[in-house]
Amino acid sequence: MDARVDFDVNDALKHYSIDPASIETPEAPSELVECENDPEALTPALINSVLNPVIDAVAESPDAITRSSVFDTLQFLLKISAQIPAVSLTKVLDLLTSAISAEAELAHADVEADERELMPHHKQLLEMYAFLLQWAVSAVETRSLEKPATTAAKGRGKGAKKTLSKDDSWDSSEQLEKAFDVMSKVLAVRLSRVFMTTADRETFVSLFTKPVYHVLENEARVKKTSTRNHCFKVLCMAVKHHGHAFGAQTAINQNLTYFEHLSEPMAEFLQILAEQYDYPQLTEDVLKELGQKEFNPNDTKGPKSVSIFLTKISEHTPQLVINQISILSNLLENESYTLRCAMIEICGNLIIMLTKQNEVEPNEQRAHQIKIYFDVLEERFRDINPYCRCRVMQVYHKICDLDTKYAKHRLAAAQLAAQSLRDKSSHARRNAIKLLIRLVDTHPFRVMHEAKLSSKVWLKSLEDVETQMDALKPPEELQEHAPADQTVDASLLQDATQVEQTQAEPKHPSEMTEEEKFAFLKKKEEEAATLQLMGQLHNTRKYLRQALNFIEVIEESVEAVTLLLSSKNKSEVIEAMDFFKMIDNYEVQNARTGIRKMLRLIWTKGNSDEGKGIQTHLIECYKTLFFIAPPGYDANATANYIANNMISLTFGTTPAELTSLEQLLSTMMKQGFVKELVIEKLWQVYGFQKRAISKKQRRGAIIVLGMLALADSSIITNQLDACLRIGLGELGRQDLGLARYTCLALRRISPPAGKQSAGVATQAAAKMPNDYPALLRLAAMIELPSDHIEWFGVAEQAISAIYDLSRHPDVLCSEIIRRKTKQVFAHQPQQRPTSSGSTTSKDTAQVDHSGDTIMEDVEMQDAPAQPEQEEAAPEPSQPSRRQNPAMALSQLLYIVGHVAIKQIVHLELCEQEFKRRKAEKEKKSAPRQSTVPPPDDSTISTTKRARGRKKKDATPAPAAPEGPDELDLMAGTTEDDFSDHMNLIRERELLYGPNSLLTTFGRLVQEICRNGLNNTSYNHPTLQAQAALCLAKFMCVSSEYCATNLPLLLTILGSSKDPIIRSNLVIALGDMAVCFNHLIDEQTDFLYQRLSDSDASVKRTCLMTLTFLILAGQVKVKGQLGEMAKCLEDQDRRIVDMSRTFFTELATKDNAVYNQFLDIFSVLSAEGMEEEGFKRIVRFLCGFVEKDKHSKALANKLASRLPRAETQRQWNDIAFTVGLLQPKDEGLQETLAGGFKVVQANA
Repeated sequence: MDARVDFDVNDALKHYSIDPASIETPEAPSELVECENDPEALTPALINSVLNPVIDAVAESPDAITRSSVFDTLQFLLKISAQIPAVSLTKVLDLLTSAISAEAELAHADVEADERELMPHHKQLLEMYAFLLQWAVSAVETRSLEKPATTAAKGRGKGAKKTLSKDDSWDSSEQLEKAFDVMSKVLAVRLSRVFMTTADRETFVSLFTKPVYHVLENEARVKKTSTRNHCFKVLCMAVKHHGHAFGAQTAINQNLTYFEHLSEPMAEFLQILAEQYDYPQLTEDVLKELGQKEFNPNDTKGPKSVSIFLTKISEHTPQLVINQISILSNLLENESYTLRCAMIEICGNLIIMLTKQNEVEPNEQRAHQIKIYFDVLEERFRDINPYCRCRVMQVYHKICDLDTKYAKHRLAAAQLAAQSLRDKSSHARRNAIKLLIRLVDTHPFRVMHEAKLSSKVWLKSLEDVETQMDALKPPEELQEHAPADQTVDASLLQDATQVEQTQAEPKHPSEMTEEEKFAFLKKKEEEAATLQLMGQLHNTRKYLRQALNFIEVIEESVEAVTLLLSSKNKSEVIEAMDFFKMIDNYEVQNARTGIRKMLRLIWTKGNSDEGKGIQTHLIECYKTLFFIAPPGYDANATANYIANNMISLTFGTTPAELTSLEQLLSTMMKQGFVKELVIEKLWQVYGFQKRAISKKQRRGAIIVLGMLALADSSIITNQLDACLRIGLGELGRQDLGLARYTCLALRRISPPAGKQSAGVATQAAAKMPNDYPALLRLAAMIELPSDHIEWFGVAEQAISAIYDLSRHPDVLCSEIIRRKTKQVFAHQPQQRPTSSGSTTSKDTAQVDHSGDTIMEDVEMQDAPAQPEQEEAAPEPSQPSRRQNPAMALSQLLYIVGHVAIKQIVHLELCEQEFKRRKAEKEKKSAPRQSTVPPPDDSTISTTKRARGRKKKDATPAPAAPEGPDELDLMAGTTEDDFSDHMNLIRERELLYGPNSLLTTFGRLVQEICRNGLNNTSYNHPTLQAQAALCLAKFMCVSSEYCATNLPLLLTILGSSKDPIIRSNLVIALGDMAVCFNHLIDEQTDFLYQRLSDSDASVKRTCLMTLTFLILAGQVKVKGQLGEMAKCLEDQDRRIVDMSRTFFTELATKDNAVYNQFLDIFSVLSAEGMEEEGFKRIVRFLCGFVEKDKHSKALANKLASRLPRAETQRQWNDIAFTVGLLQPKDEGLQETLAGGFKVVQANA
């Protein structure tokens, strides 16, 4: 019979902790021992031959473990567990699990039977099995962790695939769960009857808890819910029944320190322990320890794990956390922001818990606690760390979902969130927007006005309530007043008072008659009703004031959120769009302002996912706001709803916003969001004539149709008759704005190359003959006599439409100029046109160099006198035979100037078309020799005349559709020859040709502009503006004309008192710098001088022009950037923003700021500007000098100027700039420390 094992668990654990391989196994089978150093010999067959007898013996009786051969066999297999096959290790684990389960049942039966003499035997068996089970579980877990490395090592050689596949398919989770289940079964036994001392029992329990903690260290195991729950069950049994609380507390603390993945599982374990096992003490002890723990400032891992743990434990068991909140509050002052974030989460979770309890059973103490926690949260809005500020807003986001709304605290949160919109951290700003959105969506003011938040409606309700309260107050004559006459005898006052008091004493009910009793009761009822009504009105007034305060905060935050639409952070921009969408749903008053500002985001560059995401989100927002009808609408009602919304988008918009809206709507049209029925509704609004409708509604319809036509030109071509009948008919003559937008829509029939929608193949548009009805109507609108300022906008679009649609636009425009000239000069008296007394300031509307009326930041509106005027009322600009001669001449000059510009564009398009056709023809006929003879001089001359038909004596011949195209007749002409001919026409034919109409007007414009300088003649403001504009346009045509008249234009630019003229000439100089750089390059100082113009609009125009020219490389910078730098401190915020944008873009171009820094500094320092402003500018510019070598070079150059500083201010400017560039240079700091020294030269 085998010898029995003399097992001591403490001694075994000692050797196991040192090195499991050092444990002696003298009775182990020799065949296994011989293979210890030869792992390949440990085949499953060999192991089974040894292991199967052991399994049979233990299955027969758990006492078999006490045999030395059995015990040592199992110990030896566990010693070499890393070398034996996984299936064999699994068999060992199953054996031990089954054996200890059987022994636990026997021990439990003997404990219940009170067999005390058997307890030592059970104790030995349980300890032996528990020791081996701990070893087996640890071996399995170690094997599972080392498997990737083992398989990698075994991946070489023959037979590796078979072994590798077996190991890969081995999953020990099920066996481990069975083992943990058996451990829980053993712990259910009353071990205090088996283990007589506490130390023995704790040692035995640790044999189960240690492998559990070992398994929990494996993140993959913890992620599996069933394995995690089995581990928690073992630990809960040990804590609840066997005094493992202190060990568990220590283990939790260590796990939070070293294993980040255990933060949430440990919180879940404590929740199960407190709720299912009724043991909350461990949670409280852990919280006390964490509240008093000192964290290493350099440790980031520990505080992060603890913060996650505290957050989860406060979510799972807030009733336990609140008991220890006084200790945990110390963490609010901890340097680790993660711990402060955890405390913020705890306060939010406690508020949620107390609120839910208060809803069931109101309690003043809970209300006081809630107020304290809200105070803590509000204080954390100003935390130094942005993550804490973000976390507090996220907590408020959860609090918003509560049924109890806390109106006062929500208002405070809204105010703090509105302040956070200007936070330096983009994360904080984004969370502030999210919080405001949530506060609006869950606002508590839903009893009145259908939960809408229009301040006008709520203010009207407040006024009504206050009126009712005033009506319930006693009349003025019945209210008591202090006596006005202080000289009345006191005795008389006393007697009168006594009499009044005597008369006012009420009678006893027994002394009253029935009538008196009835009157008395009625009076008391009325007073009670009045008092009750006053109380209701008082509560209503309080409610209304709270609502108005909340609405005011939301409205004030609109401006800040609007600025965030320009953020570089994609998430921030998207949240800002969602904010405006949300507040528009609740009808916040200025929501549409932000929605309109969102339009510019359609231009976000789409070459990245970020840009595309912003564009897509913008389209989704507009689709939700304007293209989705309320529920219950049929197809017709839906189309009406969408059409009205699209028209409303054009109301009150600036030209820039209209351009963005055009891009948005055309994009949505291409994506199929605009249905055919909606387009029909828009045409119905545009063409409605049965009764007068709003001007802006009809205008809006054609504006939207023109925008949609950018994606599909058939929208206009299919309804061309309606355009001619309405916009270019009688209604168009009465409403010139309608005519202008109709002309713009007609241009969409044949959009220029830059306006063609993306993704649509470029096609040669079919051109119209000059006798086509559309072109005749356009010509008639241009020749329409009118003194109204809107005529210029109509003429600009009509001329552009003619050049876009006509086959020979130059011929048609020549006829228009002839007829307009006759109209102006035929019946006018022989005197120069001067200003008319009937002319108002509106005649001087600003017009840019291309004829567009400049309406920057001015809302589109109807006639100035009556914005809502109906169409039935005639315009003051109704065609009249007694037209102001100055206005007539102004219109003629405008037509001539705009035709000149459009003719240049027309020539360029002809050149492009010629090159395109020539390239196509060469591609088709490359193998063949061209049979077309080369053109002679007569051919070129004909071409000249064909492209420049502006002859006084030429009669335009009707177009011959069947004849060949003129460009096709020039197949033999080279591209260079053709370009030279075009340039010759531009330089000599248009303005200097003997038969050109524009020749005479060039001299006329010069005369008008020269005489206008003396203010003696031609002094009508509109005439002067149009003459200067026409002169500038002519100068863009010919370099010779430009050189001749450049001094005149610069004189007008410097002496004109009209800011409109100055703005137009600034833009013109910019265009000339592009066309004739060699002429303008020496005159750029005149442009920079306009940066100091007294009018803000001129400064903005000049800054925009110079920004384009400099960034595009059209002009050379020669030290004038200092003038642009001064704009950084301008009073106009838009100028400041434009200047910052300019320098930001300039800094991306080859060290441009560094190269010009010294010149900029010299200008700023010499100007003697305000010191604080100087410092702000220099600090901003120094931010673009990023390289250390550049900073050092600039600092040294500036430091060399210190001895030459003549004033204290100059020295201070240099010292300040050097300090910004090289703050740590000891040599420079010593120089600066010497201070300013006055050196006086000897006489």
